[in-house]
Amino acid sequence: MKSLAAAGEITPGTLIVADRQTAGRGRHERTWDSPAGQNLYFNILIPLNGIPLASAPQITQVAALTFAEIFKSLQDDANAKGLGNKSLGKVSVKWPNDILCGKHKFCGILAEMTYVKGTPAISMGVGINVNSSPLDYAHLGRAVTTLKDICSQNINREKLLQMLIGNLERALGQFRAFGIRPWVTAWKRMDQFIGARGTIVVNNHCTDQNRDSGEGALKKAGVILDMQDDGSLLFKCDDGTVETVYSADLEI
Repeated sequence: MKSLAAAGEITPGTLIVADRQTAGRGRHERTWDSPAGQNLYFNILIPLNGIPLASAPQITQVAALTFAEIFKSLQDDANAKGLGNKSLGKVSVKWPNDILCGKHKFCGILAEMTYVKGTPAISMGVGINVNSSPLDYAHLGRAVTTLKDICSQNINREKLLQMLIGNLERALGQFRAFGIRPWVTAWKRMDQFIGARGTIVVNNHCTDQNRDSGEGALKKAGVILDMQDDGSLLFKCDDGTVETVYSADLEI
């Protein structure tokens, strides 16, 4: 998407969907496992007209909350029918934009600045574990959660994609008009982590190779106090200082 945009071969609003990724990645070049024919992997090119550059990082927060509300509605519907797997916990968003069920991430969002004929835009990549099974991830050596697990039934990927993109389009229109505040309110309704302990990871250059050692990262343990009206995190460190965090990884 980035190369096509730079060459002027696609326009803002373009959606690219993959059935499989051979080099899926998240932040800091970490791998995102992408089995074929099971999940959703897509990139959307989002124009920044009407959105200040300084507010561009908030787009991923808007997307995460918009998507999480759809996932939560699927979970609630499954639970109402007696199908849901309540042992996994509830769908929520971990600041800034990871979508979890309980404490297990099943949807990741990665946004990167790109240019379309010199005009800035956001290339936003999304990976969602939809219908894959534990066998698809056995080589990872850890549990992986999927929407199928959460709802105890297969999910129609095409219908899900239509809902996600349709709701995102409306949400971005509202974001241009009202800013991030409505989604801060939505986050607080859904949040499970205010008041909980966590660790802020600053200057995080941990890759798959050194993520356990934490080499190159500064970690601050403490308590999550709040998400503020501008989308930043209010965090009380164990040394008593209270910090406003605009960009970092949050470990729960």
